[in-house]
Amino acid sequence: MSSNSHGSLRAILYALGANGGIAVCKFAASLYTGSNTLLAEAIHSLADCVNQVFLLFGLRESRKPPDRAHPMGYGRVVYFWAMMVALLLFFMGGAFSVMEGIAHLSHPEPMANTTVAMVVLGVAVVLEAVSLFGAMKEIRRIAKGKSFLRWFRETRQSELMVVAGEDIAALLGLAIAFGAVTLTVVTGNPVWDALGSIMVGLLLMVVAGFITREVKAMITGESADPELQAEISAHIESRPEVERVLHLITLQWGEQLMVAVQAKMAPQPSDRALIDAINCVEDSLQVRWPQIKWCFFEPDIVKEQE
Repeated sequence: MSSNSHGSLRAILYALGANGGIAVCKFAASLYTGSNTLLAEAIHSLADCVNQVFLLFGLRESRKPPDRAHPMGYGRVVYFWAMMVALLLFFMGGAFSVMEGIAHLSHPEPMANTTVAMVVLGVAVVLEAVSLFGAMKEIRRIAKGKSFLRWFRETRQSELMVVAGEDIAALLGLAIAFGAVTLTVVTGNPVWDALGSIMVGLLLMVVAGFITREVKAMITGESADPELQAEISAHIESRPEVERVLHLITLQWGEQLMVAVQAKMAPQPSDRALIDAINCVEDSLQVRWPQIKWCFFEPDIVKEQE
């Protein structure tokens, strides 16, 4: 397993442990206090737990070896499970919370034992912060100085992107829930609690939308991130066997990478020498970037119109 895969696994396990404990506390507190916002948050945490199980399953399945039906392996299966996570977050976490909030706007019920709700929310903030810290630690390790937003747009690690997105949404949701419960206590009006449930649901739907957009690009077939693609192109052109890179295509395949190169080669004394030169370039690429699992190299000439 690669270091990036280990990092994603650690982040998922951090999140699963935190969300499991938070879900139990929130469900117990929502039943005890009658808070709709806490119920929405409990459903959110339960959805997050299921999501992390999906991501773990995806990581495990992606390591299956290639077979006749899947000659390039199962690396991209992690994108399917990431999409399932986004859909679950949208419908189970977001839409259900909104519907619960709307229902209780029509029939608001007073909250009881608000101190319990506050304590549970405080504990949840701490646990979610620990989970987010674990995810951000892994992101900083691989982002190489990029801002979080830039990393989010360019990353091809769907599982780490999903964990970070969920954790950020969870902390924002907890802030909303804390505000809703506080307003309910101060004003004595349970409508604030119902509005808090709706706002948490809308937040989850927005986050799920962003994750879906990014994962869709990966499923469709996305190149390596721009910096890596530029580094690969520069490496090939720096080789003495190559005069010029004519075309370069990269395709992210889960953790692995496919590279197709069309290049004008330096003159060689024979066909065998040309083949040896191409093999040297391919070997240098796979030594420099072990994630390049497949490399297809085509020698060509510069067309007149170029």
